[in-house]
Amino acid sequence: MTSKKHELLSKSIMTVSNTTTFLRRTAITMALFLTLGISYSFARPSAKPARSNDEISIAFSKSFHNAQIISKESHKTYTKLTFRMNDMIMFAYYSENGELLAVTRNILSTQLPMSLLVSLRSDYSNYWISDLFELSGESQDCYYVTLENADVKVTLRSVGDRWEVFSSVPKQQ
Repeated sequence: MTSKKHELLSKSIMTVSNTTTFLRRTAITMALFLTLGISYSFARPSAKPARSNDEISIAFSKSFHNAQIISKESHKTYTKLTFRMNDMIMFAYYSENGELLAVTRNILSTQLPMSLLVSLRSDYSNYWISDLFELSGESQDCYYVTLENADVKVTLRSVGDRWEVFSSVPKQQ
């Protein structure tokens, strides 16, 4: 009788062991297929960005013949190209269809037109400059300067030969 119990118990353990092994293999196989499926869906590029990147590259090479692209950042509605031309680092912004939106370059305050520099020094003498760039766009060429002091961060935009407040953000104490 003990040998019958032993044999029955042994068969039960084998059945449970085989079932557990089968379930583990099935779970691992399903996890593998799920991982491959997810990886494939993220790895496959969509057709539109590839077309956009081609259009942007063609437009860039037409506009900036001797420029060297340093980096490219694609965003939802535009692409930013950082490039070197004539020993200057510049930034070009393109729409999704390859249209040049604007070109910017960082500058020193001494490169501002004299009227803007004098106005900046007299009206904002208790601020320091944290960012300054020239923007050349479709219908406008202007300057943006970000000024800071202990209490506020102000961005000004040039309009002709004067400054206007573009944004002002109080600093959190």
